[in-house]
Amino acid sequence: MVKAIRIHETGGPDKMVWEDVEVAAPGPGQVLVKSTAVGLNYIDTYHRSGLYPMPMPLVLGMEGAGVVEAVGPKVKEFKKGDRVAYAAPIGAYAEKCVRPADRCVKIPAGVDDKLAASIMLKGMTSWYLCRRVYKVKKGDTVLVLAAAGGVGQILSQWCKALGATVIGTVGSDEKVAIAKKAGCKHVIVTSREKMAERVKEITKGKGVPVVYDGVGKDTFMESLDCLAPLGMMASFGNASGAVPPVNIGILAQKGSLFLTRPTLVTYTAKREDLVKAAKDLFAVIKSGKVKVSINQTYALKDAAQAHRDLEARKTTGSTVLLP
Repeated sequence: MVKAIRIHETGGPDKMVWEDVEVAAPGPGQVLVKSTAVGLNYIDTYHRSGLYPMPMPLVLGMEGAGVVEAVGPKVKEFKKGDRVAYAAPIGAYAEKCVRPADRCVKIPAGVDDKLAASIMLKGMTSWYLCRRVYKVKKGDTVLVLAAAGGVGQILSQWCKALGATVIGTVGSDEKVAIAKKAGCKHVIVTSREKMAERVKEITKGKGVPVVYDGVGKDTFMESLDCLAPLGMMASFGNASGAVPPVNIGILAQKGSLFLTRPTLVTYTAKREDLVKAAKDLFAVIKSGKVKVSINQTYALKDAAQAHRDLEARKTTGSTVLLP
């Protein structure tokens, strides 16, 4: 038996229980990982609340890092003692967990476990957004919503490293400096400025070729108004709630726009894509072009408080839970 954070029904952070769970020996194609650090992500709150329905009872958590304690049959890529990280499947909020070997990657020298645990999901999300959904190139001006958040900071730095001018949005004046440090040349404070108006001012009326919107319901329509004709709207998260049904005719009216609702699971479904994503991510981190700030740590058993602080927007950058 090991300790884990598990829910038996959906709801608020009060539904999260620190309890004993059984961990089986790794089967074919699996590894047993002793957790050294676990990443906190907004998607964890979606699983907890029921926005993304999952079977119960459920050990929360998508991303983590640790040391391989045992390998199952047919596992050739990993051995006992290897440092590994992963961003799926669910079940990371545990002292130990069994992981599919083909969903794990080795952590390179020079990257510590806390950093690896904090970047797998957010970092590879940033990778598919700026390297595959819309390939950011030198000279582009891009819009990143919630630029002071975990994905926002990584994505903004990566886009700047690719030669783009980054416009970021934040919810308060206190977060402007964070977004600026993350590479945003322009920062829009949405509590007192109209996003679409400011974007049009900054781009001299042209709009941007891509909007990266992880906020969802509260910003969706205004994000569309920030796009240039033929622009790409990447709606990749629902921090403010799920986007309601949309009449796709609006895309025609606003300039023959493209709309996608991408997920990391799809973009890393193939082993080679997962390995490529992780390789590119670790490389850009080790180069210093993308720096990750782990601004909060909590004991794993205190994950409920971490959820409360995340949803209250009291956190910045990345948060790590320590077993």
